Amino acid sequence: MTFWSAKGPSRPLILLVDDEEEILVALTDLLEDQYEILSTTDPLKALDLLRAHRDVATIISDQRMPGLTGDQLLMQARAFSDARSILLTGYADLEAVVSALNQGQVQAYVHKPWDSDALRSLVGEVTQHCLAQRALRTEQALLRGLMEALPIGLVFSDRDGRCIRSNVRDESESGAENEQAHFPENLWPEITAMREDVRVSGQEERLVGEVLTEGEGRSVTRWHELTRLALAWPEGASRADAWQVSMDRDVTSRVVMESRLRQAEKLQSLGTLAGGIAHDFNNLLAAISGSLELLEDIAEFDEASLALLRNAADSAQRGAVLTRRLLQFGRPREARLSAVSLGQLLPGLTDLLRQSLKKRGVPASAAPCALCVEDVPPDLPLVWSDADQLEMALLNLCVNARDAMADGGTVRISAHVVEQKRTGLPAECCPDRAVALEVVDEGEGMPPEVAARIFDPFFTTKDVGRGTGLGLSSVYGFLSRSYGEIVVDSVVGRGTRMTLLLPVARGSQERVAVPQLQGVKLERRLKVLVLDDEAPVRMVTAGFLAQDGHEVTAVASLADALKRVDPASPFELAIIDMRMPDHDGLACAEALLKAVPGLRVLFISGHTDDMPAPENGLLLPKPFTQESLQRAVAETMRSVDGGAS
Repeated sequence: MTFWSAKGPSRPLILLVDDEEEILVALTDLLEDQYEILSTTDPLKALDLLRAHRDVATIISDQRMPGLTGDQLLMQARAFSDARSILLTGYADLEAVVSALNQGQVQAYVHKPWDSDALRSLVGEVTQHCLAQRALRTEQALLRGLMEALPIGLVFSDRDGRCIRSNVRDESESGAENEQAHFPENLWPEITAMREDVRVSGQEERLVGEVLTEGEGRSVTRWHELTRLALAWPEGASRADAWQVSMDRDVTSRVVMESRLRQAEKLQSLGTLAGGIAHDFNNLLAAISGSLELLEDIAEFDEASLALLRNAADSAQRGAVLTRRLLQFGRPREARLSAVSLGQLLPGLTDLLRQSLKKRGVPASAAPCALCVEDVPPDLPLVWSDADQLEMALLNLCVNARDAMADGGTVRISAHVVEQKRTGLPAECCPDRAVALEVVDEGEGMPPEVAARIFDPFFTTKDVGRGTGLGLSSVYGFLSRSYGEIVVDSVVGRGTRMTLLLPVARGSQERVAVPQLQGVKLERRLKVLVLDDEAPVRMVTAGFLAQDGHEVTAVASLADALKRVDPASPFELAIIDMRMPDHDGLACAEALLKAVPGLRVLFISGHTDDMPAPENGLLLPKPFTQESLQRAVAETMRSVDGGAS
């Protein structure tokens, strides 16, 4: 028969085994106030109960039972149960019980009849010993599992630096008794210093770099976050006698991310600075370049003076390009991504790229730089990119290649499809294919330490005055914003290969790769209002328009503009600066459209990279030439003239 008694959910569980039911009842009455009780008269059934209840803490068994003696039962139980055991025996069974006791099969025995208090005390002692052993094994298993699973190195050591336990290296290995053997050798001085400091402070934390050498002499730095603290020490002893634990966490990825975050903050600060000065600087350039262009048209110069004049105008235009690069780098506009055909873009860009390879200030006899644009394969798919920024990227790469070829050479541009596996791409992109657009030069090449920094802002190896360090940074930024990548392969003395990896666009929608204004010079005379708070720019804009025969009114504020409105002879076109102190360009346009219905508006601005194009007019960037202003005016008036210019 089997009996079960339970009076509490958290009490130890005891198994009683005796072939006499009266004994089981007596034992149950004695122990049930303190323990949960399982009982049976069948020793074979007792084994089944043990298998079903692995939390049995103590087995109290009779020795002499039919079929299986108590010591035999407990010997079989030891194979799968850690329960402690007590044998109940008569004096005739003492020899077998003592043998079982010596073999470790039982922890104690009790003579029948028993003393109730003595038996209760013995059961309590044996049961608590079992529970303590289980708790110890649990703690050991948890500690072992934790140390093996932790992604950090743990080393426990005594006051003299001898290793007690480690998850880094087996203590049985040669030299592993020294705690230093469980850390990279480069960190040993720090480990020793921290051990001494912890004896005073109780806890120390340090960030330590470990320089590792890789193939081809390259070195990388692994960053370790070392934490060391003193564990509990005996009462009356000092902290210097305490055991210590050292934790070594590889935080290389975190340090790299923090570095990138600091770099991003620098870029944001630079963008704020660039945005603040770009508008005023572009206004200055617009006034300078426009005035020079007007001066060339209205005055006569000898050949030397004209060369100086054109050199000044060319310098102003280069300043405008530099400002645009600075804006694009510091406060990049959102890439206007669409499907782009390299088959259309590259041929239209070839002449400009060839011009960029011409070296200024060198003798005509110097070795020239040539351009070789290979034919785009007819089956080359469209790429998902921004055509305008892609043109600027190619221009930057060609200029960089030209400067790397001091003795001349050829810059080769080619494109082909490559397989890739990318995640995080938008639905418009194919994740398994990309177009590799390669720009290869025959220049000096770069050592690894230089190649690793070429995309850093303001980093340049060019002579003073020949480079700003913004070109390649702009390329990298553009590709990062448009789901592309750039791969650099450079060998000193053999040249450099820059590979732009552009995601392939899904579908067949194609954008015109080289957008151009379709308008030409407007032949008819217009009444034009010029609204710009910068007097030099206002004068240049009015001068360009007056030379084309238009009737021009130039004002500095919206209030002055509204005063000049004549309902009997309304303005046909307003050219408005987008950024002014009192009202922005959009507000001015809205007010003027109320006063002059049907007015056409052309916006101008020196800060267009982060500015959305207005819905009710074109946006012409400063500085602009007379020809670009003519085209913008013609395009703005096109809808009025029914599409004819």
